[in-house]
Amino acid sequence: MHYYDELTPDTIVACVEAAGFTCDLRLVALNSYENRVYQVGIEDDAPLIAKFYRDARWNDEQILEEHAFALELQDAEISVVAPMVIEGTTLFKADKYRFALFLRRGGYPPEFDNLNNLLILGRTLGRIHSIGASQPFKYRTSLNPIERMTSAREFCLEHFIPSDLIPAYESVSADVIAASSELLKDYQSEDDIRLHGDCHGGNILWRDDTAHFVDLDDCCSGPAIQDLWMFLSGERDRKEAQLSEVLAGYEEFMSFEAFELNWIEALRASRLMHHAGWIGRRWEDPAFPRAFPWFGQPRFWSDHILALREQLSNLQEPTLRWL
Repeated sequence: MHYYDELTPDTIVACVEAAGFTCDLRLVALNSYENRVYQVGIEDDAPLIAKFYRDARWNDEQILEEHAFALELQDAEISVVAPMVIEGTTLFKADKYRFALFLRRGGYPPEFDNLNNLLILGRTLGRIHSIGASQPFKYRTSLNPIERMTSAREFCLEHFIPSDLIPAYESVSADVIAASSELLKDYQSEDDIRLHGDCHGGNILWRDDTAHFVDLDDCCSGPAIQDLWMFLSGERDRKEAQLSEVLAGYEEFMSFEAFELNWIEALRASRLMHHAGWIGRRWEDPAFPRAFPWFGQPRFWSDHILALREQLSNLQEPTLRWL
C-alpha cells in the first residue's frame, strides 16, 4: 500500500477540520505529484488549499524552515503565498499525515514573451533574493547540481535504461556531467543564498501585473541564477533580450554577479537529468504512471538521450550576453 492510498476524501476533511475549520465536503484535487494538494470547501467562507506532504522527503525542521522563509517574504510585502499560521504553527498533523493550509489565490502563468512581465519578475526576484541573502538556511538542502546529475544517472542506469541504450546513455550522460563540471568549476557553495528553487511558470500566478509566487517546496540554498534561467527560451538573441530585461529589474533591488551566467546551461542539464531520476524514484506512487505513462518506454529513453546530446551542444556554446 502506498503512503497516499489512505488519504481519502474523509481523511482530508478530518485533517482540515482538526485544524479548526468546518468543511462543506467540496474537494478538488489540484495538479501536484510530489505532494498531494486539494482545494477544500469551507462552510460560509472561501475555500482553502490543503497541502499534504510526502512522507520522509522533508523532516519537520526543513518544512518549518520553508514556511518561515515564505512568511518572511510575505512580511516584507512580497507577494508569496505563505502558509496560514493557526495557534502559532503552520505545520499540522492528523492521522499519519503532515499538512499545511493556504489561502486560495487566483492567477495564470506569466507570459515570458512579454518583456514588461520579465522586468516585473526580475524586480520581484531581486526583492526575494535580497531577503534570501540576509541569512542562511539551517536545515534546507543545497542545490549541488553535479551531485544531482550523478545520482540521477546512477539510478536510471540501474533501474530504467533499456539494455540496448545503456552504452549511448552512459556515454552522453558522462559527457554532459563532465562539461557541466567544467562550467561550474568556479562555483563556490559558500556564496549560496536562500532561493525559491523551482522558479518556473507553473509556480507563478500572474494577476494585475503582479507575480504571485507559490510552492516553495523546493526552496534551497544555491546561486541566484537558479531562480532566473527558467524564464529564458527560444533562440540565442531572444534569450539574451529576455535575460537583459530580467536583470534590469533584478538589479533595482539586488546586485547580480555576471559570472553566474556561465552556469545556466549546466543548471539546465542538471534539471534535465534530475527530472528523469525524480520520476523513476517515484514510480511506485500510482500518481506517477498515470501522469507520465510514456516514462520507461524505449522511445522515452531514446528521446532523452537525444535531449542530452542537444544539451551537450548547448554546454559548448558561448555564454549568453547581458546586453
